[in-house]
Amino acid sequence: MNVAVYLPDIDKTRWWCETLSGLLPGWTVRPLQEIEDRDAVRYAVVWRPRTGDLAQFPNLKAVVSIGAGIDHVLADAELPRNLPIIRTVGADLTQRMREYVALHVLRHHRDMPRQLQAQRETDWHAIVVPVAPNRKVGVMGLGNLGAEAARTLAGLGFATRGWARTPRIMDGIETFAGEEGLAGFLDGLEILVNLLPLTRETTGILDRRLFARLAPGACLINCARGAHLVDEDLLAALDEGSLKQATLDVFHQEPLPSDHPFWNHPAITVTPHIASQIDAATGGRLIAANLRLFEAGDPVPDLAEAARGY
Repeated sequence: MNVAVYLPDIDKTRWWCETLSGLLPGWTVRPLQEIEDRDAVRYAVVWRPRTGDLAQFPNLKAVVSIGAGIDHVLADAELPRNLPIIRTVGADLTQRMREYVALHVLRHHRDMPRQLQAQRETDWHAIVVPVAPNRKVGVMGLGNLGAEAARTLAGLGFATRGWARTPRIMDGIETFAGEEGLAGFLDGLEILVNLLPLTRETTGILDRRLFARLAPGACLINCARGAHLVDEDLLAALDEGSLKQATLDVFHQEPLPSDHPFWNHPAITVTPHIASQIDAATGGRLIAANLRLFEAGDPVPDLAEAARGY
């Protein structure tokens, strides 16, 4: 089988090609840019492919997203119709997200940004916060990553809520569903974690109207997609004090431009899309296993539903 691999960074592309070649003996794995016989390509393994990248392979059987989301694949206006898309998810990626969410929820819960400011000011300022069971924390999106993040927060003792498109039942977590459940989910939340898939319905969902439903001085953690957030609304909410702090791992444009106001805002923590960063060693094993299943005609558990966007 011939496999084309594309990431925006050619060095990372070669790293993935080398790893996948070792995991798929007998398969030919090459950077997409270096493919000469386009008719021979059966699979494409990609992260943020350019418009038209996939349409150039007439015999493509499936595309693999290097990550849990498929929005970056669907963004290609020339994507062949009905092309199966396989997501890349697994225990390592879920663990990384659990760690990131727990870290930043605890940072906001214990008001570490203010504590660090006090240190810079040589101010012996003992900040007293509620215990976790008295802190209302919510996770938007209860897929693989979101559900485990919510369980982790509940395990730490937080009063944890979850919201999804369809009803879910989760031990120790108060769950809400659909548009009719959103207001109840948001009401009084002090820390909001976004792990929604990016779809037409969820684009721009983190806006001034949503922020107004949270508890005064709430904190936001966005580790899903940059397009979920209306940047101007976040800046306004922080500046007027209706939100206290935000941690952002994803952005409309990545890398985040050096002149973007998020970099230097005192109430914003910026991380470079690392919440559940995938590496070739970990992701390669998952991708190789899924490709073998797909080629054999066996069920692939990570097959996405392109029509719904995830």
